Amino acid sequence: MMMKSQRWYIVALFFLAGLINYLDRSALSIAAPLIQRDLHFSHAQLGIVFSSFFIGYALFNFVGGLLSDKIGAKRVFGAAMGVWSVFCGATALATGIGSLIVLRVLFGMGEGPFSSCNSKMVNNWFPRREVASAIGVISSGTPLGGAVAGPVVGYMALRFGWRWAFVAIMLLGLAWLVLWILTTTEHPHEHPNISPQELELITQDQADPVVVHASQTPSHATADAERPKLSYFLHQPVILATAAAFFAYNYVLFFFLSWFPTYLTEAHHLSLQSMSIVTVIPWLLGSIGLAAGGFISDGILRVTGRALLSRKIVLGTCLGAAAVCVALAGRVESTGSAVALMSVSIFFLYATGSVYWAVIQDTVPREHVGGAGGFVHFLANLAGVIGPAITGFIVQATHGAYGSAFTLAGAIAVVGAVCSVVWIREPRATAEMSRAW
Repeated sequence: MMMKSQRWYIVALFFLAGLINYLDRSALSIAAPLIQRDLHFSHAQLGIVFSSFFIGYALFNFVGGLLSDKIGAKRVFGAAMGVWSVFCGATALATGIGSLIVLRVLFGMGEGPFSSCNSKMVNNWFPRREVASAIGVISSGTPLGGAVAGPVVGYMALRFGWRWAFVAIMLLGLAWLVLWILTTTEHPHEHPNISPQELELITQDQADPVVVHASQTPSHATADAERPKLSYFLHQPVILATAAAFFAYNYVLFFFLSWFPTYLTEAHHLSLQSMSIVTVIPWLLGSIGLAAGGFISDGILRVTGRALLSRKIVLGTCLGAAAVCVALAGRVESTGSAVALMSVSIFFLYATGSVYWAVIQDTVPREHVGGAGGFVHFLANLAGVIGPAITGFIVQATHGAYGSAFTLAGAIAVVGAVCSVVWIREPRATAEMSRAW
């Protein structure tokens, strides 16, 4: 039986997809000690393997966003889920560093469209005042996937071997794909089960953002005739600042996702079984942070009436707090302190997770939301291309010491917080109109 609210059913499906997404993505990190030993990788080689995923992923952030504008987010995301599930399973076929890099690049290409597609679907299915909340709930599924990955992948890898863990996760993704194809539509008016009341609620608050139109066109009469192209938005300071802050977010996140499990086994001498359980804690706090951040940002918006101010408050405060905690996490001696600090860092980091997408929807018209979101996500995920590899070389150069890598992650988060505070703001000429909205 379908949920009464069809728009929140879409969110529930994306929540599950996000859980599967990070279960897939985290599997390599959890199994890394076994894979490294089995395939004879050095730290530098393991870092390159971690980074290879993001080559395909970052590229298809943008490609997936553009395609979701052109042919629809439902089609693009269905294809993406199929591709990433198949190549997650194919990881079991890896025989060395070359084959594993190729498989991770292809796997990343499949996962690339995830965020831009869910942003596009939220744009189609939700009134503007619920956008950040919806994206926050969707995104909260991803750290739960990371939390589940620890005990599930850890158990399967120890019990059946690391290769079978990837095959099992593939089957889960393909089962979700069947549900997606059978029960969703691109637009709410196409859905046979949506009520007239919900359709009216969605459509009455879906006007294009006032901020962009007021700054771009002198009058409403000329707005439709002179609507700017996608390239216009990609050069705006607010979009580039959002990308910079998102880059900092991803640098810390992918440092944690890729290297923290290995750090616990090497620096704190945890067994694979203990490590897989301990890593659940920061992921659970991250899930709470992701869900809460969107509601907090939307709450500030309702109080102030200023969309970008509400987003900037959350970004600046939470990225700054995450920066301090991650920098300290690599300098403490006890395992408990390291896990606690990293958990608090991930909570604050994830509290910003939905806000980047909300900024895009606050400033970009509907027909360019997918492309603009994909562009920002592409730039942000360059952090994944370089970050894990840099960490691997730092650890190898310092003979297994991780302190400098933690400090670098914190410094990059500080830069992201500063960018968001300085450049994410409403154009001076349109501040009053934004407050009216």
